[in-house]
Amino acid sequence: MRIDIITIFPEMFEGPFTESIIKRAVNKGIVAIGLHNLRDYSTDKHKKVDDYSFAAGAGMVMMIEPVDNCITHLKSQRSYDEVIYMSPDGELLEQPLCNRLSLVQNLIILCGHYKGIDERIREHLITKEISIGNYVLSGGELGAAVLVDSLVRLIPGSLNDETSALSDSFQDGLVSPPVYTRPRSYKSWDVPEILLSGNDLKISEWKMEQALKRTELRRPEMFQKLKKSSS
Repeated sequence: MRIDIITIFPEMFEGPFTESIIKRAVNKGIVAIGLHNLRDYSTDKHKKVDDYSFAAGAGMVMMIEPVDNCITHLKSQRSYDEVIYMSPDGELLEQPLCNRLSLVQNLIILCGHYKGIDERIREHLITKEISIGNYVLSGGELGAAVLVDSLVRLIPGSLNDETSALSDSFQDGLVSPPVYTRPRSYKSWDVPEILLSGNDLKISEWKMEQALKRTELRRPEMFQKLKKSSS
């Protein structure tokens, strides 16, 4: 997979992309990530990429020309499955969407800033808008980093154990059951005996029971959706 990110703050990605699973995937050649400074595509002598909005609205707006120049340049090199804009009013990022996007070959992610982007970019250049939650950040960079991490970990070879991602929360419409490790007893806090029994069937039943209980308690909307689909 190749992911090209358009941003005015490429340095913000240095931490998330140079550690852990993403770093490993890049080093293995599983994923390639390109960071593109939008100012490099500005025709303004001061490399300006924003301007005041028409009708005197508050806040600066990212201009259409630099964004179009950058996307056009990228598309001249390869075809893209999606051109994504990180936006608080986009489609909410959930596991089924992550699963689908992890299967594509090439993505562009545009990080907005200031008051947003010229609406014509959304109308003519963007194919999908994604939000990581119902709140507003200063820019799209943090959201883009979350999106990239959620996709890369699903690509075979990124994780040491490829089956690990299949048992994550939300993959089966449930949150994950509790997990434990050694020591089996700590300050009289004990690991449930069932997990030490060696009875795989009973352990699987316990995990499903715990996942259902936890989903009902912590994600009641998911639990109701699951009940409706199974009825």
